[in-house]
Amino acid sequence: MATRSHIGKKQSDGTIKYIYCHWDGYPEYNGEILKNHYTDEAKIDALLELGDISSLNEEIGEKHDFNNHDLRVENKWVCSYKRDRDESDTEARIVSDITELTQSGNWTEYHYVYDNGKWRCWGSNGREIIF
Repeated sequence: MATRSHIGKKQSDGTIKYIYCHWDGYPEYNGEILKNHYTDEAKIDALLELGDISSLNEEIGEKHDFNNHDLRVENKWVCSYKRDRDESDTEARIVSDITELTQSGNWTEYHYVYDNGKWRCWGSNGREIIF
């Protein structure tokens, strides 16, 4: 079963640009990958440019067969709906604040936002989680 998450970055105007991630959204997986491998703002921006993703990994990677799980795992590549499966309507979205983000999909369990040099996380109940 999927553990869904949003991954976003607070913008200079205070809004949050974010994408959806279908798999492994819990802090012990996606949270740790974000904290340990997405600390450079250019890399975070590149992740958001992919649009919605199936799964997060340590490296952005390159276009590959969406169904080739072994390739993704071996290379530690993100799996993107647009880049790797040619889907449309997967672009990053913008919300005004964290309240709007946590309410934008009540089926999404975790909401990660890169803000002022660090990752923060909120649960589906809107409460911040320290991870």
